[in-house]
Amino acid sequence: MVTLRRLFSGRRLVIGAPYLFLLLFFLLPFFIVLKISVSEMENVVFKDLLTLQDGVLQLSVKLGNYLFLAEDPLYIRTYLSSLKYAAATTLLCLLIGYPFAYFMARAKASVQPALLMLVMLPFWTSFLLRVYAWRGLLTDGGWVAELLQASGAAHLLAGAGLVPAPGQLMHTPFSLVLGMTYTYLPFMVLPLYGNLAKMDLRLLEAAADLGATPWVAFWKVTVPLSKAGIIAGSMLVFIPCVGEFVIPELLGGPETLMIGRVLWDEFFSNNDWPMASTVAVVMILLIIVPLAIFNKYQAEAQEQQR
Repeated sequence: MVTLRRLFSGRRLVIGAPYLFLLLFFLLPFFIVLKISVSEMENVVFKDLLTLQDGVLQLSVKLGNYLFLAEDPLYIRTYLSSLKYAAATTLLCLLIGYPFAYFMARAKASVQPALLMLVMLPFWTSFLLRVYAWRGLLTDGGWVAELLQASGAAHLLAGAGLVPAPGQLMHTPFSLVLGMTYTYLPFMVLPLYGNLAKMDLRLLEAAADLGATPWVAFWKVTVPLSKAGIIAGSMLVFIPCVGEFVIPELLGGPETLMIGRVLWDEFFSNNDWPMASTVAVVMILLIIVPLAIFNKYQAEAQEQQR
């Protein structure tokens, strides 16, 4: 009786609730997808992995999809392309979001709620509508396209190879990265703001007393102390960008094929669920690596605070 009380105590239930959530909504679906990826498919039925024949229990695991994935250059290029565009989007969000988050954290307390509302305002509009809006802005006659043409930036983009010609902005790497940067920028700003707002400003005063210039104090004090916010924001942007489907479909083109589109084709066009599950499992494993890095830095930050 005492053991049952300890097992179902309030503290254990509170601690166990997140693990139960992960078990039900992450691990179990992941193992189902993993099972499909190593299963044989007959029409619309999957063969059992464990079979009992003549009293012998046999385990049949098909690894051919993983071998094919490692050998096919199309899948390799797609994974590399997804990682490349996700990394470019993360870097741009950091370069744009850090100054804005810094400005928000240093603004007057009465102004900060309004600035926070401006960051969160895009979430009040449908994600799909916002992406469709960029199609109109970047096509011929759109004011963003006209502005880029008039300023000469379109020629610079063409020279950098981001667009095929100055007047062709849609369905290019430029339109894809622009759409993802616009969509995921708030996910970078909010963690950075939360981190910078809690920073002790007396440290900057101490650096100034020791002769550090504002620029040196920023690089030596502010940036290292905001490392947790940088990592958190980068993970929040990078991870969903890797598997993004809607933005590459609407703003990207043949040269910007990403893994989300490949998953869609395997599931719904080819109707090859084992191969699609294999692609999904490898993508999840690629995402787990940055998550592990984030958890490592988070644990180190907590140790330093203690």
